[in-house]
Amino acid sequence: MLAPVKKTPVERRLVRAACPHDCPDTCAMQITVENGVAVKVEGAKDHPFTAGTLCTKVAKYLERTYSKERLLHPLKRVGSKGKGEFERFSWDEALDTIAAKFKAIAADDPQGILPYDYAGTMGYVQWHSMGRRFFNRLGASRLDRTICSSAGKAGMKITLGGGFGMDPERFDDAKLILIWGSNPIVSNLHLWSRVQEAKRRGAKLVAIDPYRSLSAEKCHEHLALLPGTDAALALAMMHVIIGEDLHDRDYVEKYTLGFEQLKERAKEYPPEKVAKITGLAAERIVALAREYAGTRPAAIRLNYGLQRHAGGGMAVRNILCLPALTGDWRHPAGGALLATSGFFGMNDAKLERPDLLQKAKNPDPRTINMAAIGDALLEAKPPIRALYVYNSNPVAVAPDSGKVIRGFSREDLFTVVHEQFPTDTCDYADIVLPATTQLEHYDVHTAYGHLYVMANSPAIEPVGESLPNSEAFRRLAARMGFTEDCFRDSDEDICRQALESSSPRMQGIKWDSLKEKGWQRLEVPERFAPFAEGNFGTPSGKCEFYSETAESMGMDPLPTFIAPRESAQSNAALAKKYPLAIISPPNRHFLNSSFANLPFAIAEAGEPSLDIHPADAGARGIGEGDTVRIFNDRGSFTAKARVGDKAREGVVVALSVWWKKLSADRRNANDVTSQSITDIGRGATFYDCLVEVKKDAAG
Repeated sequence: MLAPVKKTPVERRLVRAACPHDCPDTCAMQITVENGVAVKVEGAKDHPFTAGTLCTKVAKYLERTYSKERLLHPLKRVGSKGKGEFERFSWDEALDTIAAKFKAIAADDPQGILPYDYAGTMGYVQWHSMGRRFFNRLGASRLDRTICSSAGKAGMKITLGGGFGMDPERFDDAKLILIWGSNPIVSNLHLWSRVQEAKRRGAKLVAIDPYRSLSAEKCHEHLALLPGTDAALALAMMHVIIGEDLHDRDYVEKYTLGFEQLKERAKEYPPEKVAKITGLAAERIVALAREYAGTRPAAIRLNYGLQRHAGGGMAVRNILCLPALTGDWRHPAGGALLATSGFFGMNDAKLERPDLLQKAKNPDPRTINMAAIGDALLEAKPPIRALYVYNSNPVAVAPDSGKVIRGFSREDLFTVVHEQFPTDTCDYADIVLPATTQLEHYDVHTAYGHLYVMANSPAIEPVGESLPNSEAFRRLAARMGFTEDCFRDSDEDICRQALESSSPRMQGIKWDSLKEKGWQRLEVPERFAPFAEGNFGTPSGKCEFYSETAESMGMDPLPTFIAPRESAQSNAALAKKYPLAIISPPNRHFLNSSFANLPFAIAEAGEPSLDIHPADAGARGIGEGDTVRIFNDRGSFTAKARVGDKAREGVVVALSVWWKKLSADRRNANDVTSQSITDIGRGATFYDCLVEVKKDAAG
């Protein structure tokens, strides 16, 4: 008789985590680990906003963490830039090489070194701390992180006093919801579930978007305006609301500033005039204004796409004035939401240590705008001689790609990329360092789409030789001879420092208890109406229709309309040559350029596509499935045509962001976008872009 086989006992544990990606939902996650291997990723069921549900991308996070494409070892370039040819070497060799290069450049002028980082992770440890300390101590050029949201944030600050808005958890009680320049099914899934609950309770949903997105398809009404004309639409709504005496006089009198001036400005934007600007019928504009003014509570969900044009900051400002006119801020389920980030109060000074600049050779280094990195790499004086890229993939995501690639191709540019995968940007690096994923390090997170602070604990040991960003900078700081104590802080030390806040909303949130539970709501009421009795963060404490802050910045102090730079209205000659406006909103299977290399995401996304209206396609002899070339003076890319009514006439839509190396022509939509910046906030203007489209004979 055979002896019974002994089963190896399974050591199983559950780890609290947080999704790190650039999404307002910042989901609470629970990781199941068996014998040191993560075997399951799920949404935390006890988190009120996540409620146990993850998006289809993050639900497959194990495929990301354990992907055979992961970078596992430091690499040094052996081929020409752009070829992606490397050989393995050690961390010690890599860090010694980087330190030697940085020391040589810093001895001359540390401004020749530039960090390039963004929201590949939103964590305060892996994004906002050790790297900022390192480059402050070095005196490197500062990076103006403007590529996504800076114009909208500036518009919020002028009007509301900061990154404030209604509580996303209250959307299910709204009676009317305007989904304005937003596609929450793709980019705000947990808000969408509340919008759907409001719909079940009888709320009306109206989408305002040039593109008939997945969310717009499920709304009762879709207003397909031309890109970059949102500010004009908001002014026309004000014209009707004020002109027909539909505003909340009591709220306006008590809690707003500049109503009489706004009243005169709104007279300049009658619906008939704005109809020609937006491409919407005047009667639809009037009906929208009356319905919005006559329905309480009404909620607006706007998003960052609508601020990616020349007048982007002003567009956000105008829309955020509407709830003050109607008194919607009185209600927990009324108002508007772009971001909730201003409600938090992390200790940025302790995390980033700007005081370290005083020890640098130049305590006031220049600032480089990341939205114009192509021009900076080619034209900056003194030149950028070294680049350290982390949490970002600029070769794929930065505008005007042709210039970006020429800049990265410079043989005299020393480039380090700390990454999880061999991105387009890695192909141009001299040294590539392997980075951990969220399952392999500590972090602490806030959100810009809810009111919870989140903890992330490592579930597994780092895969291969990967290191967290924080540890790479610790080791590099030691080699640079930086002796300050802050460079020896552990990741958990940094988490504790982040929570040392003076904000009354952050009191009682401590790292050890947060780590144990995984999340904690800010100290605000369950039914939170932040501006029910004013208390805006502006200098006046009121919603500022008239803003001296804006005036001091050289802006119009009142809401106005700033036309896109590339439009028939502002540049008729350019529009004659390139008559189609292009926008490149997120592909639901990617998150910016994250996930865009993973087989499951590519299988779902298919291949690069271009939505084009039948009238525009017919005029160009383009049929469904044809390969088309999209081009302007900056560059071109190819995609498969999808002919239908998702894009309004005069607009084409290229869902993005595809990795260049995984596209047939090694290009993407950013080959045609511009490095021009927004009215305020110095933001990127991805959606202020004209092109022509032709059938590609080469196929």
